[in-house]
Amino acid sequence: MRPRVVVNLVLAFVALLFLAPLLWLVTASFDANGGLSTRPPTRFTLSNFDAVLTWDVGGRPLVNGLLLSGGAALITVVVAVLAAYPLSRYQLRFRRPFLYSVLFTTGLPITAIMVPVYGLFVRLNLIDSLAGTTVFMAATALPMAIWMSKNFMDGIPVSLEEAAWVDGASPMQALRRIVLPLMLPGLAVVAIFNFISAWGNFFVPFVLLLDPAKQPASVNVFLFFGEHGGVAYGQLAAYSILYTTPVIALYLVVSRALGGGFTMAGAVKA
Repeated sequence: MRPRVVVNLVLAFVALLFLAPLLWLVTASFDANGGLSTRPPTRFTLSNFDAVLTWDVGGRPLVNGLLLSGGAALITVVVAVLAAYPLSRYQLRFRRPFLYSVLFTTGLPITAIMVPVYGLFVRLNLIDSLAGTTVFMAATALPMAIWMSKNFMDGIPVSLEEAAWVDGASPMQALRRIVLPLMLPGLAVVAIFNFISAWGNFFVPFVLLLDPAKQPASVNVFLFFGEHGGVAYGQLAAYSILYTTPVIALYLVVSRALGGGFTMAGAVKA
């Protein structure tokens, strides 16, 4: 058997593994008697979507999730760019130890620090605060965002900034007018990566946000798990489809706006 055939079979098998849960979401969401099995709907209905498309069940948690994830992604991108610029452009004395420290923090599990973080939030009276939770989620995403931003920034020739400096531009003006436009697709990758990470984060808002009216959609999924093991599978599937819509829409909008990437061919003349 040819290696290409083996690779295609393996990829097809992996695709089926990913397709099975998605197929269950579609069938169970339109089934009035939806269960764990993946089967065509025994009785087609839209009542599951009607149940979740309400302000208390679907609307408010999605808005809270958008505020948390969007705010965290925005803060992360801004701070990561400001931190990555000197790491990429200047020969700092402690650059290597700092990068290693950042790399170490990327592997630190969030559960290991939630107890002291919870105590800190209690002392600062930030429990049940959307703003405080947003800032903390942005801080936890910074290490990876700094590494990604630095790698994207390293691919931009310094000679472009040097030409701007000769014309009288300050380093911040060169960053804003030269570097940022060229690394815009990279910033979009960082923003999408952090938005998706925050959007699917269950543990942090579950611990720091106690008011159900402030909890995001990732925590509100508990609503469909009743007592004594009872689960509203149809509504859970419908809510899961609704829950994935903002991420898919964000990806499609950004990919269409930025096209297939960027190139700096011709930006530097020989």
